[in-house]
Amino acid sequence: MTIPDHSFYERDTLQVAKDLLGCKLLRRYGDEILEGIIVETEAYTANDPACHAYKGKTPRSATLFKKPGLSYVYLIYGMYHCVNIVTEPKETAGAVLIRALEPVKPLDNTNGPGKLCREMKITKELNEIDVTNSKSDLWVEKYKSIKKSQIIETTRIGIKQATDWSWRFYIKDNKFLSKK
Repeated sequence: MTIPDHSFYERDTLQVAKDLLGCKLLRRYGDEILEGIIVETEAYTANDPACHAYKGKTPRSATLFKKPGLSYVYLIYGMYHCVNIVTEPKETAGAVLIRALEPVKPLDNTNGPGKLCREMKITKELNEIDVTNSKSDLWVEKYKSIKKSQIIETTRIGIKQATDWSWRFYIKDNKFLSKK
């Protein structure tokens, strides 16, 4: 499989969010490789009030300003991890949240950002992992192309600001999408 390099992520965040659909997210966990097909994403940029980097660089958002192609993992509600991939050129904050995966064995329930992190054993220890390297514990591979007509653009879920922005993308009629 082809692994997208840093230039794939060093682009407009919304385009990367669409282009990640159909890619595989893989996790090395001990002797196992856990994997799922990315079927739902959300985009976040520095000018977005729902983005962690909206108010500038802070200890929490510092990863978003680093080189594209790094993982950005954070905890929500004190118990769920979420995994993003950093986009845009270095020092320009942006990231794509991976919202849902179509499971590939041995995964089960991956229809939400917290669920997929739980299933793939993704925790804050995987923050700032280079996802362009198959020797990493977390990486992305090209898998299948999704036609533009199969990509649904709609509003994001679970945020309180910029709720009307259509920056959520998913594969039409996929049964593994997150729940609202």
